[in-house]
Amino acid sequence: MSEEDSELERLKAKRLAEMQKNISSRKEVEQTPEPSQEPSPEKPSENPRDLLIKKLGFRGLEVLENAESQFPNETKIIVDKLSELIKIGEINEIVDGGKLLTLFRSVGLNVRMATKINVEQDGKFVSLSDKLSNQSSDDGDT
Repeated sequence: MSEEDSELERLKAKRLAEMQKNISSRKEVEQTPEPSQEPSPEKPSENPRDLLIKKLGFRGLEVLENAESQFPNETKIIVDKLSELIKIGEINEIVDGGKLLTLFRSVGLNVRMATKINVEQDGKFVSLSDKLSNQSSDDGDT
């Protein structure tokens, strides 16, 4: 099991290095702009986190905040890289919470999310834990 873990860590590190190399090579290509290109309408000094937040969709901000609180240093690096990809147009779609969570987990950051399951009871939604606790108290013998 330990051997598998170390192999997985090596693969993750290799993948992250490849991603950084790709970003660096794209940066070099982008640094030689054609004279006909107009300057970007965005402020060049825009905060990378703010740039990413503009691209976040459903529950994206929640995932980002959880990642920042659990893995502050690693999340900052990932936010910087994502904002670079957004700037060069590599990412142009909305990134929802599921995609962001998958990204964090693919690089080895197991971001924990608060999970709540709701079920319908008597025409309204109640949490599963409330429903189960009500059932056990209704049974009387559990």
